Amino acid sequence: MLDFDFTSMLYRIPALLIAITIHEYAHAQTAESMGDPTPRFMGRLTFNPLAHLDPIGALMLVVAGFGWAKPVGINPNNFRNRREGILKVSFAGPAANLFLCFLAALIGVIMAKFGLLSQGVQAFLFWTQMYNVWFAFFNLIPIPPLDGSKILGELLPPRTAYQYENMVGQYGFYILLALVFTGIVGAIINPFARAYIGLVNSILGIIF
Repeated sequence: MLDFDFTSMLYRIPALLIAITIHEYAHAQTAESMGDPTPRFMGRLTFNPLAHLDPIGALMLVVAGFGWAKPVGINPNNFRNRREGILKVSFAGPAANLFLCFLAALIGVIMAKFGLLSQGVQAFLFWTQMYNVWFAFFNLIPIPPLDGSKILGELLPPRTAYQYENMVGQYGFYILLALVFTGIVGAIINPFARAYIGLVNSILGIIF
């Protein structure tokens, strides 16, 4: 995931753009469905990757395996149910990425079955799976500003959530940098990513 290979950029960049776009669109669409029009007013309710792309964050993700997209702004006060809205919006991005990982594997199996899977398409689908499964589990890490921290904040008692945000929130970015470049993030995510892809392959094996 972290190997930088110029020859693979043709497949990795589109796969990355798809993962980022669908992740952020899922946040925006879920917020809209829960009663918050903020993402639509900010132009984020779109499949246009330029609306969601943070150039430096995307470059870092390709080169270092650690990056970020432009966060979708929401106003929880607009949600019909504040707690439910935050939980659903926060989980929507990772859930969309996990679905895309499954979809890429499904497309690959179907194309292979009909003899249509070229080496280039196979590479694109591989990176689509990898970026999406990593993006999903990375964002579920409960460290601000990742989605997992928002989910944790709603699951913890209010006082504990407030204390956690105050204690960890201001250092979240630096904590994430340290976890990534010491390899701890990889050690955390790899087992979940392998387990999910194994589950996907098992399901497709049963179906086909």
